[in-house]
Amino acid sequence: MHKAGFVNIIGNPNVGKSTLMNALVGEKLSIITHKAQTTRHRIMGIASGEDYQIVYSDTPGIVHPHYKLHESMMKFVSEALKDADIFLLITEIGEMIKTNEILEYILKSNIPTIVIINKIDISTQETVQTKINEWGTILPKAKIIPCSALTGFNIDTIFNLILDMLPASLPFFDKEQITDKPLRFFASEIIREKILTTYNKEIPYCVEVSIDEFQELPNLNKISATLFVERESQKAIVIGHNGSMLKRVGILARTDIEHFTGKKCFLSLFVKVSDSWRNNDKVLRKFGYSN
Repeated sequence: MHKAGFVNIIGNPNVGKSTLMNALVGEKLSIITHKAQTTRHRIMGIASGEDYQIVYSDTPGIVHPHYKLHESMMKFVSEALKDADIFLLITEIGEMIKTNEILEYILKSNIPTIVIINKIDISTQETVQTKINEWGTILPKAKIIPCSALTGFNIDTIFNLILDMLPASLPFFDKEQITDKPLRFFASEIIREKILTTYNKEIPYCVEVSIDEFQELPNLNKISATLFVERESQKAIVIGHNGSMLKRVGILARTDIEHFTGKKCFLSLFVKVSDSWRNNDKVLRKFGYSN
């Protein structure tokens, strides 16, 4: 009997959702930084075996919308709720448990749920047990697994539990496929990851990356990308003195793109101003968001 299903990963920002999905899939598909709101899109990671296919779905962290961008990000979360066969609700050892729309939806649904208590490598056994008991009271039907996505502790346990819970189904994707996104999407995400790790304060959240050209040659990828910001002052910061900051982003991004694709990469970066793009429906649609 073949089993297949959508396992949708949800949770608040900074609880390690992307790290967990990458560990479960065995590939770095979701970008990872220490900053909140790193994930903006819904990214699927596909793990296939002889008699199973697990389609993991990493969604943006749950935020109270301040921009139309945030509204679109939360739409990705809502979509993930509707087509889930299994929920992976990711929390962390120090997170306060708060009732929200997502938790209420899980309580009302009959969808099998696994609560993952992440980052236990920075806690004590007593604290972990207390948190397990708390979640057991709130979601009595859920399976509760402490883990460390960073160290890999209990990743195999989570994977085997998911296999047991999968419904009988034919696969949704080719067995060789590991994601639903094209290479140009991951190029833009890698560039955005380097923006998040290179700049401080508000700058990373004001930047969006658009791939203008992605030319795949036999031994080389030629990529041209534009970094959109909201104000001229932000553009100056992103470029840096004599282009030093933009050059740094380009070097870091090119290295990771080459590792991801297995090819050399020629990367050109440009910076443009798009006034208040985070609240502009037309621009957001161009970037792959929708309201």
